[in-house]
Amino acid sequence: MPPTDAEDAARAAVFDVDGTLVDTNYLHVAAWWEALRQAGHDVPSQAIHRAIGLGSSDLVAHLLGADRAREEAEALSAAHKTLYGQYFGRLKALPEAGRLLRRLADDGWKVVLATSAGGQELSALRTALDADEAISGMASADDVSQGKPAPEPVEQALELAGATAERSVFVGDTVWDMRAGSRAGVTCVGLLCGGIPREDLDKAGADVLYDGPDALLASLSRSPLGRRP
Repeated sequence: MPPTDAEDAARAAVFDVDGTLVDTNYLHVAAWWEALRQAGHDVPSQAIHRAIGLGSSDLVAHLLGADRAREEAEALSAAHKTLYGQYFGRLKALPEAGRLLRRLADDGWKVVLATSAGGQELSALRTALDADEAISGMASADDVSQGKPAPEPVEQALELAGATAERSVFVGDTVWDMRAGSRAGVTCVGLLCGGIPREDLDKAGADVLYDGPDALLASLSRSPLGRRP
């Protein structure tokens, strides 16, 4: 029997990167904590952790308020970038992350990354992930005007894949990821490897939760990313 139009249509597996595929969230926390401390701001690490996943300007606004962000976001972002850059050569993919992407590509999914990272940071993440052959596109901070929790990064990823929201899945580890995916109308898979509590991801719109890429891979056939027409 020849394939139907529905079977021919692209399916997008959209992934956040930091904390979802590469083990970076706590490195970002340390870099932001030090950047803020150097600028005279005493911000608890827990508060910074819960803001990870936002773009730099939005993160500063979330932690310090909009007025302070307008004055200091650029300098704080530059300080964070310098501090975080010391880790570029030591970034590590989370267990089975690369294998998960390669398996999905083999299964016919268009694998697209949707991340607030850009430039050298994104290059370092891709090097750590070591799965370029499976990645069909990227929606980075350089490609969108609004970062998560706005839906634009996910929508851009769907456009790159040529896929509809109904046939797509977004995998992330923060509440900002789940909100962005929900607003874009895709199925949202939450991973706990970024350190955000299960109940927070659930409330933010996760349709299903797994411990990390390895757990998702082990349950792939029963997950939203299992084979389907």
